[in-house]
Amino acid sequence: MAIIVNLDVMLARRKMSLTELSEKVGITMANLSILKSNKAKAIRFTTLEAICEALDCQPGDLLEFSKEE
Repeated sequence: MAIIVNLDVMLARRKMSLTELSEKVGITMANLSILKSNKAKAIRFTTLEAICEALDCQPGDLLEFSKEE
């Protein structure tokens, strides 16, 4: 079982680069890359909130639960 982060999908839908999101949210490119590549072990609610605000989306647009690994 795994949580899938669909950050790349939302970035494409909003026509926004990872660099632009990094600047808007105040998170390093390295941390966003870890999140985007599904290698993050956790995410703070404040970070999730900031990303959702910058991308004008809901947490469910970014996170997906998958029973398959």
